[in-house]
Amino acid sequence: MAGAKRLRVDVVALIKQMDIIIKMLVNTQITSKYRSVYKGKGLEFEDYRVYAQGDDASRIDWKASIRANDLLIKLFREERNLDVYILLDTSSSMIFGSTEKLKLEYAAEVAAAFMYFIIEAGDKAGLIMFNDKIVRMIPPKMGKKNFYIMLSSLVNAEFYGGGRDITKAVEFVMKTSKERGLMIIISDFIGMKGDWEHVLRMASVKFDVIGVMIRDPRDEVMPDEDVGQFVVSDPFSNEELVITPKKIGTDYMNHVQREEETIKKTFIENNLDLVKLSTARPFVKDVAELFVKRGKSKWR
Repeated sequence: MAGAKRLRVDVVALIKQMDIIIKMLVNTQITSKYRSVYKGKGLEFEDYRVYAQGDDASRIDWKASIRANDLLIKLFREERNLDVYILLDTSSSMIFGSTEKLKLEYAAEVAAAFMYFIIEAGDKAGLIMFNDKIVRMIPPKMGKKNFYIMLSSLVNAEFYGGGRDITKAVEFVMKTSKERGLMIIISDFIGMKGDWEHVLRMASVKFDVIGVMIRDPRDEVMPDEDVGQFVVSDPFSNEELVITPKKIGTDYMNHVQREEETIKKTFIENNLDLVKLSTARPFVKDVAELFVKRGKSKWR
């Protein structure tokens, strides 16, 4: 928990950055791609109209266009604003960092960026902060007021630390939400246990799910240099172990790769998206590319 006291989320800089990003996304039509990734879930087909410059090309109905001998796009009637649930892992596993930011600080900024973007797009954003229980729940709402309410929770160190149960968090959203929606799970996904694969599969029936895997460089590989021995501590059990990084470096890297492949496979098999972010580099480009990818391939 000592790490959580060093929680640093530069809110002012983040908002300024997001304002610039929003304008960039609008200019590159990624905002419309964000909306288009959810076509078919919560949106009802209404009619066709002739394609106009600037329209989202992923909405072109090629079969109808051939029949009509004109380029037609699908029109959808929105039954509601999209409910977006951001599930943020606040467990002790996230209180670690070998770069400028702890994983939890980096994750908080990623969550804030998603919230800001969602609200700017006119949808409802909600926040569920969890460890081995739900530590904070803010229901999905629209508007900047809700953004700042969620932001105040993100920077509150009292919500960080403890065990982790992603299954419990996902099940909580499934039980309490009345509408279909989008679920964004932000975690390092290290040491996944229990029947999380089954729960994720069940969630995919009602929700579109995006996993955001946040890793510190030391989650991936041991230091290259010979640093001798040092003590590592399990973030959940507090058990300590003396290790020699140079001796176990290859086995450690192979274990991490196998674990990541299992996680990726679970998301792919359930037709869900997973983006991996590193605390060693800015996340904006990777998140923007995620929306571009989804706009091109998922919900045509």
